[in-house]
Amino acid sequence: MLSAIHIAAIKALPATFYTRKELLAWRNNRDKPDGSYILKSMKVETFWVAIKGDVVIGFASFIVDELIGLYVHPKYQGKGIGRALVQHFCDEATNQGINNVITTASLYAEGFYLRLGFIAIQRAPHFLRNGVVVPVTKMSKILAIAPK
Repeated sequence: MLSAIHIAAIKALPATFYTRKELLAWRNNRDKPDGSYILKSMKVETFWVAIKGDVVIGFASFIVDELIGLYVHPKYQGKGIGRALVQHFCDEATNQGINNVITTASLYAEGFYLRLGFIAIQRAPHFLRNGVVVPVTKMSKILAIAPK
């Protein structure tokens, strides 16, 4: 289910920032249709899902202060779901006394994170399992200190 959202979200991306070859490599890098990558990730990452009715429409995964993944099914993008998942991540981090969070954003998502108060730290290479390298942006956000 989560792997299907991951793959659908990447399939929906136009070849604006990445070539079709890069997009195909990215889509095939993590998730086999059986979702085995996500199952392995669940051993170390925390996952939150967005649900409409009884259907999962998006998810975020993180480890402590790092947002690892954020994917929303294309049918539900632009409706505030990704924003809500990121806000929940930031709120939970603040509640745990964390005052700075990080993420690695695709070039598509960089503007989204900038609008949410993240700053771009640096461009970096992201090495996909199949030997393809795609550019990404390391980003950071300073959080308000949680009241005690």
